[in-house]
Amino acid sequence: MHGSFLRTATLALAVTAFLSACADFSGIAPEAQLRSATAVGLKDPPPLTAADLDAINAPNPWWEQFGDPRLDALVEQALQNSPSLRVAQVRTERARAAIARVDADRQVQVNGSAEASRQRFSGRGFYPPPIGGSEYEIGTVQATASYEFDWFGKNRAALNAAVGQTAAAKADAQAARLLLAAQVTRHYIALLRLQAQRELLEQTLVQRQRIGEISTLRFQAGLESELEPLLNNPSVPEIRRQIAEVQEQAALLDNAMAALIGRPLFGPGAQATQLGRLQDLRSTPVPENLMLDLLGRRPDITAARWRIEASLHEVNLAKAQFYPNVNLVAVFGLSSVGLGNIAASNTDQWNVGPAVRLPLFDGGRLRAQLRGKAIDVDAAIEAYNLLVVDAAREAADQWASAAAIQQQQVAQQSYQANARALYGIAQQRFASGLTHQTTVLQAEGKVLEQQRIAIDLAARALDTQVLLVRAVGGTYPIQATPATN
Repeated sequence: MHGSFLRTATLALAVTAFLSACADFSGIAPEAQLRSATAVGLKDPPPLTAADLDAINAPNPWWEQFGDPRLDALVEQALQNSPSLRVAQVRTERARAAIARVDADRQVQVNGSAEASRQRFSGRGFYPPPIGGSEYEIGTVQATASYEFDWFGKNRAALNAAVGQTAAAKADAQAARLLLAAQVTRHYIALLRLQAQRELLEQTLVQRQRIGEISTLRFQAGLESELEPLLNNPSVPEIRRQIAEVQEQAALLDNAMAALIGRPLFGPGAQATQLGRLQDLRSTPVPENLMLDLLGRRPDITAARWRIEASLHEVNLAKAQFYPNVNLVAVFGLSSVGLGNIAASNTDQWNVGPAVRLPLFDGGRLRAQLRGKAIDVDAAIEAYNLLVVDAAREAADQWASAAAIQQQQVAQQSYQANARALYGIAQQRFASGLTHQTTVLQAEGKVLEQQRIAIDLAARALDTQVLLVRAVGGTYPIQATPATN
């Protein structure tokens, strides 16, 4: 009997080898070419490894570079409460569950079963009397063990594909964290800008009101024509309108901030965002050259690379479907007619043997499935190529803007210094009785106007700093200095 079993097993393996040689997936392969990173001025990233899974989620609180604890608290609150991040985390956990499921398929599977039934046997059936024509209780207790030999790499490819999808999901979650932190930081900078602009407008309002009052008094004293009060007074309502406009923008922006961090807009928990001051934020000098090789660490680019890896393994999985499934199945148990006999001697039963399954005629289903997986690889590669080009352009744009804003700040600081010097001269001439106060106030207006421009440039520089950090994936080395306006 054992010789017969060995002959059967040998025959099954021979049939497996023969049928596997007949597998035909020729002419089906991905066609897209992975764009070299050097084509856009980057360094080719190192190959992906399983160790990258932990690095993907490595914390990088880049927003701390601005040195504002209020901003730090807002970002941390957003990262804890954001529904979009929770969705990304759920996707990651689902991908991890897929790894566990696929890995389980590679192990020995053991199942147990127990059955009890009452059955009447036919008097003219297979069993002769006294069983035939009588009723008996039948009991069966057995265990079934099976193991699939992964000779053609099907299970290995499925596991590698699941690992790639999990890594991509982790990278997507990190990309969502980066985007959310950037949004909160940009909203905070914009709120600081509006706060500084409102304070400056309030100073300007007082200054314009004073000019109007002096013009009216000089007209009443016969020192000026009636044209001067008419020229100065209309600016006061315009400044008030600008203050109201800034307050509206700040209110809308604060509502958007509340939505980002999960703060209530109404009720006891509703409150305005606690703000520092724009001039207290630390800015980063623009680097002399942009280290574009950092783009390879962007989480969205990392996710795209992992999707390519997963798609390639899914192609291997689709190819493995052309080959036979070879399983070793063993069944051990007890069976008896009459439940009281289940533990008696000679009730044991067993069978052991290989099982080979191979689709011979499937109407082209496997080739169509493989072709679809190859197309998925092409789509993943083209998506990666497009992302790399867009990422390089985005980083270059932000770097160019940061450099241009820095040059504008240098020029504006010189102009502001001239305005302050003229204001000082006007004050001295007024103190000496060589000019009237209106001239001093007009010179002060020039200073206030330059301060407004300085506030805008400082806010733009900080905002561009955020965009540049986001463009290089939040990994840009920071050497911060205090901001000026």
